[in-house]
Amino acid sequence: MTVAKKTPKPAKKVAAKTKSAKPTRKENTGPTVVVKQVRSQIGIMPKTKATLRALGLRKIGDVNTLPDRPEIRGMIARVPHLVEVTQKGA
Repeated sequence: MTVAKKTPKPAKKVAAKTKSAKPTRKENTGPTVVVKQVRSQIGIMPKTKATLRALGLRKIGDVNTLPDRPEIRGMIARVPHLVEVTQKGA
């Protein structure tokens, strides 16, 4: 009884990765806002919880630095009873 030998498959060619000259993320050079969650999100409306998540906050004590833009200010205005805000930059 003869056993057929399997021939190995040719190795796949992997393209070399090159670093692009462009940065992947836009640099934030303008004024920023530091947002800190100071109260719990237990028992609050789902839309308010979603706003906290959009601000990058998950639990008490979390801090996030965000650009000072009208969209961010609007989100902060929706949850002023749960967060502490400080200005940073000019």
